[in-house]
Amino acid sequence: MPTRKSPRKGSLQFWPRKRAAKFLPSVNWGAIDSGKNVKGFICYKAGMASALVKDNTPDSMTKGKEKTIPVTILECPVMKIFSVRFYKDGKVVDGVLGEKLEKELRRKIKLPKKVRKIDEVKKEYDDVRAIFYSVVKKTGLKKKPDLVEIGLTGSLEEKLNFIRENLNKEISVLNVLENGQLVDFRGLTKGKGFQGPVKRFGIKLKFHKSEKGRRRPGSLGPWHPARVIFRVPMAGQLGMFTRAVYNNKIIDIGKGENKFKNIKNYGDVKTDYVVVQGSVQGSAKRQLIITAPLRASKKQLKKNYELVELR
Repeated sequence: MPTRKSPRKGSLQFWPRKRAAKFLPSVNWGAIDSGKNVKGFICYKAGMASALVKDNTPDSMTKGKEKTIPVTILECPVMKIFSVRFYKDGKVVDGVLGEKLEKELRRKIKLPKKVRKIDEVKKEYDDVRAIFYSVVKKTGLKKKPDLVEIGLTGSLEEKLNFIRENLNKEISVLNVLENGQLVDFRGLTKGKGFQGPVKRFGIKLKFHKSEKGRRRPGSLGPWHPARVIFRVPMAGQLGMFTRAVYNNKIIDIGKGENKFKNIKNYGDVKTDYVVVQGSVQGSAKRQLIITAPLRASKKQLKKNYELVELR
């Protein structure tokens, strides 16, 4: 028989395997070109459901027929601008704080008494980004807002005009995303705690007559040099890792108004919502960043689903 082959266990693309330092990760906004004014949005995972859709995809085997697909429901409360950052050659050179901030922010963050205006920035800069915060108290999940830096589209003048117009206003997901477009999700996976090497790295179970355990590696390393190298699959932390899910199709988007009620482990969706095809990382109530697609695939762009019913 030929030698059985499989990929090496434990990809070094994700290393070290430990909990992420923060819930909302940093995003390379320079690599994302598309989007309406704002390249991303803060959302909260409510749960999964089954959707009955009509397939209008050209050249599809089920064109014109109804079929059931898995979908994820996400709640997207409005966002506000917390502060503005000015960049020069990829580095932050100055920043300006927003006005009329939420009380919850003032309790958690030490803010300066004097607030400057955008036009008072005199340093040279070539890019502008804004730090947004979600008005999450409208959802009933919690009071403390989540903050994250989000990139803007357009020229430098268009970015500044957008910030001036929306400095004290609420920004809705309906003004950022639209039905039928592709989106990416960035956030943390489910936390699974301390796990063994079989679950953590996917190594094969040893023969049932093996000594000193089946669910462990056969060897931790050679006698000489007498040390255990970092590549050996060992037990440890699993989950709560930063991951990205690409090219999810938006099936439905709109205002909540108690459309989704009594979702398990979540409750009611009270604000704006987004329904996407497929699954998204994280547990219920997990905060995520929904962004414009980094690299849209032709196969996903071709799909055209008309929502009939959510089950």
